[in-house]
Amino acid sequence: MDNLLEKYGYTPVPENIGKSLEIIAANIDNATSNAVLEKCLSLMDLTTLRTEDTVATVGKLVGKVNAFMTEYPQYPLPASICVFPNFAAAVREGLRSEDVHVTCVAGCFPSSQSYLEVKVRECELAVENGADEIDIVLALNSFMCGDYESARKEIRAMRAAVDASAARVGRTVVLKVILETGLLVSPERIAAASFLAMEEGADFIKTSTGKVAVNATPVAAYVMCESIKAFHAMTGRKVGFKAAGGISTAKDAVSYYMIAKSILGDEWMCKDLFRFGVSRLANSLISAIEQKNVVFY
Repeated sequence: MDNLLEKYGYTPVPENIGKSLEIIAANIDNATSNAVLEKCLSLMDLTTLRTEDTVATVGKLVGKVNAFMTEYPQYPLPASICVFPNFAAAVREGLRSEDVHVTCVAGCFPSSQSYLEVKVRECELAVENGADEIDIVLALNSFMCGDYESARKEIRAMRAAVDASAARVGRTVVLKVILETGLLVSPERIAAASFLAMEEGADFIKTSTGKVAVNATPVAAYVMCESIKAFHAMTGRKVGFKAAGGISTAKDAVSYYMIAKSILGDEWMCKDLFRFGVSRLANSLISAIEQKNVVFY
């Protein structure tokens, strides 16, 4: 872990992070505007990851996204719809906008506890059935006990599988790696996991699955964005950031948006480099813009 931090010249300093977050929090009201709220709408991976999901319920969500174009033509569509891999085809077939991607969690989400062969095959099937983006989970069973090479091997294998499947179907597929920062706990571990995932080909690093007790936090977001900045400075490669888990209010969204913007700059504030993983946020954002309670999604 220390080697990764030394390699990129970055060690999280809790006191500095705390002061920076206090400044951002104190200025949230000034930073909040309809333009920023609309931008946040465009950066959402609109998500349903429930045990009781069915083709019908997923189809209903897709129908709402389709209807949004007519009912709220002044607002942007979400960046993607995120579902379990067995629903990839249902989303792909139902969507009427090519601008909205199909995102699938894969690799035995949310625990990543299975055989690597199973994880790889699930990624392949998701791409074959329509996924434009794949969200996998860092193998914490390896990472947490210091077996970084095994954790690397798993990301590397799924990256290769995603790329090979994407080539067969004639498109490029984005790979996001979920760090599950609430279980990593320490800023040093979060930074090390960030660097490891980026080195093995992650297009995005993502905070959380939304399935554990502690999900996205401002501290985790800050450390991940600083790690992305350090990685870009050394390699020249831009890696995206995705905040997910527990982000349900417009104020939450603006907070994470401003954390990323303060560290990475305006060039990162686009759907190619920044996302929210959300199930409840969309209505909050629309309500904040409209200044009335809106329940659309």
